[in-house]
Amino acid sequence: MNVIYHTSEKRVRYGETDQMGYLYYGHYALYYEIGRVELLRSLGLSYKSLESEYGVIMPVTAMQVRYVRPALYDEVLSIRTELRKPPAEDIVFYYELYNSASELVNGATVRLCFVTRETGLRTVAPAVLTTLLAPHFG
Repeated sequence: MNVIYHTSEKRVRYGETDQMGYLYYGHYALYYEIGRVELLRSLGLSYKSLESEYGVIMPVTAMQVRYVRPALYDEVLSIRTELRKPPAEDIVFYYELYNSASELVNGATVRLCFVTRETGLRTVAPAVLTTLLAPHFG
């Protein structure tokens, strides 16, 4: 199975934690966004260009999350983001977040669809994206 992956790092900030000093559960989605934006950027495509040049936005349609252990204030997390199959009507990203001891903190799957910015209607993956990813899944 071909997999495209990218690893980003992010330090847990004080304002992202709850009173226990744990990364607040609602902030994990922001870390997933970092992962998918940077994965696409590492391949040569930015989210900004998808929107501004190609007229496509990608809203989240589903998210499944598994919390394994807490991420702590000031801890640097590694965000491993994977694409396991090429996009069609939607795109699915898989995430694993690890702490500095390389322990799994969190895992998630996030599904996004493609929407034409002007009309607000669903569409298929833009050609620029499928062309870019094709060699990885050939």
